[in-house]
Amino acid sequence: MIKSYKTIKEFKMKRILLLILISACFTFAQEFKKTGTAGFIFLEVPVSARSAALGEAAIALGDLNSDAIFINPGVLGFSPQIHSLSVSYANWIADIRHIASSYAFKTGAGVFSVGVNAFDFGTMPRTVKVGGQRVYDVLGTFSANALALSFGYSRQLTDKFSFGVALKYTNEKIDIYNASNLLFDGGILYYTGFGSFRVAAAIQNFGTETKYRSDMFRMPTLFKLGAAMEVFGGYNEDYRVTAVFEAIHPNDNNERINVGVETSYQNMVTLRGGYKFFYDEETYSIGIGINPKLPVPITADFAYVDFGRLGDILRFTIQFGLL
Repeated sequence: MIKSYKTIKEFKMKRILLLILISACFTFAQEFKKTGTAGFIFLEVPVSARSAALGEAAIALGDLNSDAIFINPGVLGFSPQIHSLSVSYANWIADIRHIASSYAFKTGAGVFSVGVNAFDFGTMPRTVKVGGQRVYDVLGTFSANALALSFGYSRQLTDKFSFGVALKYTNEKIDIYNASNLLFDGGILYYTGFGSFRVAAAIQNFGTETKYRSDMFRMPTLFKLGAAMEVFGGYNEDYRVTAVFEAIHPNDNNERINVGVETSYQNMVTLRGGYKFFYDEETYSIGIGINPKLPVPITADFAYVDFGRLGDILRFTIQFGLL
């Protein structure tokens, strides 16, 4: 009887262990299936140097001007500039060139904007396998590139709330093959009234699946929640320290958190730093912004981003404005 009891107990223990292992396998399989399952990944790369220097925690910043179309179109409603123009450049991983530009026009009916985000992957040798041998012949070269063209609209509904939307055409091309899609971005910015504390929410790259040759793939949709506050001083004071926070839920990876701080003297010289949590390679970033206080608003931003084993990224942005 004792032996039978022990046998039954051991069987139950084995069954519990088996269920735990099966559950763990399913959990791991779900995580594995989620990682790297989306295309058009270039859309997740930060565009502006200011955003990159702050660890990409930027959706709650109220003074992004035309760059907001890439980060949170809802911010554009608070832009004080009638015209704003931005140009960014970065020599990304593996000598990939990243170029972006945006323009926004403020009217009585709202703010209209357009943005171009382009990647040039360069040229690569075209090879063909020689029959019966494990060698290849080089037959010239081929090129690859990616492009996103955005059209946005934002409006400030009250002195504390603004919303924005953007329609985005995306295309990736490798040699003679290409894939394209229409995507949607949207966001809001809300000043809570508690000091300068504001919260923001944004959705990026929302759209249906598309096809590359015969393979279907989904879009790299991002859901973001953010907050920002001047923890010392304000925009109209000599010294200012702004803290930013952002939580990200991507559909092709695990949840992530970005934090950043920028400190400014008379809005002429601004030092920035950021950190990213739960990323594979990216960690810290630093940057500087220069505003010479010219009659026509011009700012220059620089960012250094640590990409771990993939190297370092330098990003540059220049903004022009007309009040």
